[in-house]
Amino acid sequence: MFFDGLSETLFNEISTPPLVRSRVLLNIEQFEIGSRYVTAKIQNRYGEKVTISIQGGTPGIELQKSFFKMKEENNEFPSYAYLITRLVQDSKIFARKLPVIGYRDWLLIYEDSLLELSVKDAYDELEIVIV
Repeated sequence: MFFDGLSETLFNEISTPPLVRSRVLLNIEQFEIGSRYVTAKIQNRYGEKVTISIQGGTPGIELQKSFFKMKEENNEFPSYAYLITRLVQDSKIFARKLPVIGYRDWLLIYEDSLLELSVKDAYDELEIVIV
């Protein structure tokens, strides 16, 4: 049912709605493979095309504000983002918890396993839960 033990642990840890600051489901039509990253064009809630980029490296995420309606909590910067997807081939659940490290003009995700799955075109939806 799960991609690995970490996915199972994190899936069960995901916060309940009172602790969730924002949640978005991104539909990914096609990944473009670069030398050390993948990108995809996603439509935000305003109907604009925005790029997401997935790279390897130290885990973290830089958010793109037009994807998320943030619940303001004392103007605190969000701490973590959970990434959840279901793999196309075997329906296993992949989950990761990444620290939020900033904001960008595009969504930038640093996570090695997600990058590898992107190159293999192993998923077509990505849910991001901000806490």
